[in-house]
Amino acid sequence: MTLVSIITPSYNQSAYLEQTMLSVLEQNYPRLEYIVIDGASTDSSVDIIKKYTGRLAYWVSERDAGQADAINKGFARATGDVVAWLNSDDYYLPDIISAVVKIFDENPDIVLVYGNMLAVDEHGKTFNTLNYKQLTLEDLLCFQIIGQPAVFMRRTAFEKAGGLDSSLHFLLDHHLWIRIAQQGRILHVPQTWAAARYHPQAKNRAKAAEFGREAFRILDWAKSEKSLAPILVKVDHRARASAHRVDARYLLDGGQPAAALTAWIRALLIHPSTALARMNIFISAILNLLGLGKLRELALRKRESRYEK
Repeated sequence: MTLVSIITPSYNQSAYLEQTMLSVLEQNYPRLEYIVIDGASTDSSVDIIKKYTGRLAYWVSERDAGQADAINKGFARATGDVVAWLNSDDYYLPDIISAVVKIFDENPDIVLVYGNMLAVDEHGKTFNTLNYKQLTLEDLLCFQIIGQPAVFMRRTAFEKAGGLDSSLHFLLDHHLWIRIAQQGRILHVPQTWAAARYHPQAKNRAKAAEFGREAFRILDWAKSEKSLAPILVKVDHRARASAHRVDARYLLDGGQPAAALTAWIRALLIHPSTALARMNIFISAILNLLGLGKLRELALRKRESRYEK
């Protein structure tokens, strides 16, 4: 039976950490290796981790260089053939690991598989279901986003990709998916596997402007890669417009509607259909600028969080 390794990086997330851990530990899959890497939390996180020490393959609480560094440290200890990480404010739905393993067993050519995902608020209330579609490498280069908690990989693919780039802090997962997708087939499965929590302390709100900057960094990196540059040329306008649209979307999340509107208009000028596919960003920014906050919230709830067409 396939061994599955799950890594949870955590820092001062005691409000959500126990639910995250139990969502892993209570899976109905017998060969599960669970590793928790805590970044020297100053809240009660360590006490929570200690409650489950006997059920963990490894845990540590020490300073690290950020999320990517913590996850890479965890994967360095992982021995499973199938691996994933689950951030400490997200959680798995029940009985999904066995479904994931079955898909890998039935599709020996795939290097990465991803399901659908719930978007929940700080109280765990679902406000959206994110139903993804089958993506190509071109789609990933155009910033069609996959919900990270619903992604599982072969460990060999993760290692061949070189792990997470520790210089990235916001789109580090998307950068990894691009590198893994170069190795073989990725597969979408129309099942809901995980929940991502959106709350005021989440980095998509607290440091919204950084997402756009990293999108453009990833584009520059892809242009410099011999294997990716020819693919990027084919979708150049769409890719650049998508980077601006990512920027617009996160600026809106971060409470910067004027900057979000500017970024959306840039996307419109480069590749109109890419911008128009997310008219809700434009509408939400305008409503916010007009002071119609409640209408803006309704518009935001209708958008697909962390998913770009």
